[in-house]
Amino acid sequence: MATHVKRAFKYRFYPTDAQAAELSRTFGCVRKVYNMALAARTEAWARQERVNYNATSAMLTAWKKTEELAYLNEVSSVPLQQALRHLQTAFASFFGKRAKYPRFKSKKKSRKSAEYTTSAFRFRNDGLTLAKMAEPLDIVWSRPLPEGVSPSTVTVSQDSAGRWFVSLLCEDPAVKPLPVTGQAVGVDVGLDHLLTLSTGEKIANPRHERRDRARLARAQRELSRKAKGDGANRAKARRKVARIHARISDRRRDLLHKLTTRLVHENQVVVIEDLTVRNMVKNGTLARAISDAAWREFRTMLEYKAQWYGREVIAVDRWFPSSKLCSTCGTLREKMPLHVRTWTCEGCGATHDRDVNAAKNLLAAGLAVSVCGAGVRPQRRTPGGQSATKQKPSRPEP
Repeated sequence: MATHVKRAFKYRFYPTDAQAAELSRTFGCVRKVYNMALAARTEAWARQERVNYNATSAMLTAWKKTEELAYLNEVSSVPLQQALRHLQTAFASFFGKRAKYPRFKSKKKSRKSAEYTTSAFRFRNDGLTLAKMAEPLDIVWSRPLPEGVSPSTVTVSQDSAGRWFVSLLCEDPAVKPLPVTGQAVGVDVGLDHLLTLSTGEKIANPRHERRDRARLARAQRELSRKAKGDGANRAKARRKVARIHARISDRRRDLLHKLTTRLVHENQVVVIEDLTVRNMVKNGTLARAISDAAWREFRTMLEYKAQWYGREVIAVDRWFPSSKLCSTCGTLREKMPLHVRTWTCEGCGATHDRDVNAAKNLLAAGLAVSVCGAGVRPQRRTPGGQSATKQKPSRPEP
């Protein structure tokens, strides 16, 4: 039996004025403590010294006793300690060469959030009350939490559109390996069609950003006309732009969740191509469309859901010629310009749809590696396990 999966359940809530003020103070204190601890650790790093979490925790105690930082005592101490733990995790990732050096948090650009552990909140009868608050949060329970399960941590956040969210981390007993199926599918991502499956099915690209591009452009023009010193009006215009971006990202995320859940439930093995999206978006002509397609987010969702449900995701090396290889006879074409969407193989005469043919080749390559280690240089497999071909260790994603 697999152990229960820890899963975050995110809900929107509507704070009272007093709660909003308390949370805003907490966000500011969390940011202040994080930045001060980062500055202290950076100075120590310059002196070739290392400062760990325990040292920064002692610093926090000393800071609270000073007159200048006495306001840190007005908010719950738990989110401040959690900020130090998050900084410790960031440094661990840096020293492990999994991430860049931690950066300072910005008041305008960084995410506003605070994390509470069990000692700093009370969860009873579907009511959540945070430390330093007398009343529970007015949460919209859009879906129930797992029965008989209480959250281990609670994260409160506010996005750039001004919306408030609470995320409850719980063990979800409902997430367990699905029955084994013999189905496998190759998936080719694109722009004309978001996904093309080896079965021949094509899933349209809704182009969420393009649908709201005119509205977004108007809102951005209005924002650009507001003087930087015009506080209230500029903030209002900024929130309008943020709401449009939030609408776009919400619809995109909803579609990706539905697609990845379907692929994982229907197939035992899903084969994709290992694309370096961060390099592809450097193409000025396609960057906007690639970002809107959210291929990186699609892969992330697919991989963690595969781990949840006992499925496997195989990523084939990006240099594998999936588009130029005939899926019928294996003949390799020398060139395949992007404008060619249908082509006929010179070896066997088979006519191929470019994207469907690529998906079929990805599936065959992934299954070959999974079974006998064919030399197609797979990049990664999910969940863990080494392929039969030798490969350089890939850098974990942040």
